[in-house]
Amino acid sequence: MAALASEGPEPSSRGAEHDAQQAHSDGEVSPGDIALGVIIGRTSEFFDFFVFGIACVLVFPEHVFPFVDRLTGTLYSFLVFSLAFLARPIGSVLFSAIDRRHGRGAKLTVALFLLGTSTVLVSFLPAYGTIGWWAVAILAVCRIGQGLALGGAWDGLASLLALNAPEGRRGWYASLPQLGAPIGFLLASLLFAFFYALLSPEDFLGFGWRYPFFVAFTINVVALFARLRLIATDEFTNLFKARELQPVPVTELLRERGKNLLVGAFVPLASFALFHLVTVFPISWITLFTQRNAAEFLLVQAAGSVIAAGSIVASGLIADQIGRRTTLAIGAGLIGLFSLGSIVAPLVVGDSLAGQTIYVIVGFGLLGLSYGQAAGAVSANFGQRYRYSGAALTSDLAWLFGAGFAPLVALTLSSRFGLAWVGVYLLSGAICTLAALAVSSRLRLPES
Repeated sequence: MAALASEGPEPSSRGAEHDAQQAHSDGEVSPGDIALGVIIGRTSEFFDFFVFGIACVLVFPEHVFPFVDRLTGTLYSFLVFSLAFLARPIGSVLFSAIDRRHGRGAKLTVALFLLGTSTVLVSFLPAYGTIGWWAVAILAVCRIGQGLALGGAWDGLASLLALNAPEGRRGWYASLPQLGAPIGFLLASLLFAFFYALLSPEDFLGFGWRYPFFVAFTINVVALFARLRLIATDEFTNLFKARELQPVPVTELLRERGKNLLVGAFVPLASFALFHLVTVFPISWITLFTQRNAAEFLLVQAAGSVIAAGSIVASGLIADQIGRRTTLAIGAGLIGLFSLGSIVAPLVVGDSLAGQTIYVIVGFGLLGLSYGQAAGAVSANFGQRYRYSGAALTSDLAWLFGAGFAPLVALTLSSRFGLAWVGVYLLSGAICTLAALAVSSRLRLPES
C-alpha cells in the first residue's frame, strides 16, 4: 500500500494527470460534475440498502417468518440480508466482463435494471400465510439479485473524482461520495417512520411497508439516467481513458495486486462494522427488547445521519491537513474507545431513552469521521491500471467482512450474552483497521 503511505500522485500518472488537468481547464469536466454523479449514484444505492435493512426488522419477521418467534424471525431476516454481501463480489466479477466487452454504460444499465427489478419484486412479495415457503425463497432470490447488481453498479466515478481532485483537496473530494450513505439512510428512515406512525399495525404490514420499495425503484430509475448522462459523454469517456480507469481481468488483478486486495479489505473494517451497529442493529434491539416506539427512534437515527454527514465533510477537511491514513487511524482509535465504553457500561440498556439516544448520536458522529475517508483509502491501494477494478472488488470484500453479518452477529451476541458483547465485536473491527494500516505503511509493491 505505497499509495496509503504516500498520498501524492503516482509517478506513472504524471502524463495522464496533465491531460486531465488540461481537460478541466477547457471546461469539459470539473470535479464538481463528477462529485454530483457520485453522490446521486451512492444515495440511490444506499437508499435501497437501508430500505431492505429496516424492513428486516419491522416487516419480514411477521410477513415472511411468522412461523417462529419474533427474535428468531429477525435473525432469519438478517441472514437473508447478508446474502447481498456474499453476492456482491460475484457481481463485480460478472459485470466486469460486461464492462470489458460492451462498455461501462451497458454494464451500469444492466446492473441498475437488475437492482430495480429485484427491489420492486420485494414490494409485491406475498406473505408467508399466502404462498408459504415461496415467500422465503423469493425474498432470498431478490436479495441475491440486489447484491449482484450492487457489485455491477460500480461506475468508477469515485476513483475518477479522487484522481481528478485539485492538489491539496483530495481528502475533501474523497469524502463527498460517502455522503450517499447518510443521505440514503435519512430518506429511508424518514419514509418508514412516516408510514409506521401514520398507519395501524395491520395496515402497515398489509400495504404501508411496500411504498418505500416503490420509491426505491423510482430513485433507481432517476439515478440511472443521471449517471448515464455523465458517463456516456465523450468528455467522461476520454477522462476515464486518460486516467487508465479501465476494467482488468480478476485473475490478473489477483496476481499483480493480491496483497493490496487482501490488506485493503481490512482497512475500513472499523467504520464498516460501526455502520450497521448504529443503523440496522439498534432498530432491532429497540423493537425486540424495549418499549420505545420504532417510528420515534427512527427519527432519532435520522438526526444522527445528519450528524454523520457533517462529520464526513469534517473528515475531508481534516484529511487534507493531516492525511487520509492518519485520519483513518484516529477514527479507528476513537471507535475502539467507543467500543470499550460499550463493553464496560453499555449505553443501550432496557428503556433508557437517554442512553439509546447518546449511543446513536455519538456512534453516527464517529461513523462519519471514519467512513469519510474509507473509500479513498481503498482506492489509493492500487496503481493506475488496477485502480478501477481493484477499488471495486476491495470495497466488496470490506463490506462482506466488516458489515455483511454485523446485524446478525450483533443481535445474536446481545440476545444471548448481553450488549457488552456488541462492544467486543466492534472493538475487533477497530483492531483490524489499525493492524491493516500498520501493515500497509510497510508494504511496498511496484507501481503500475
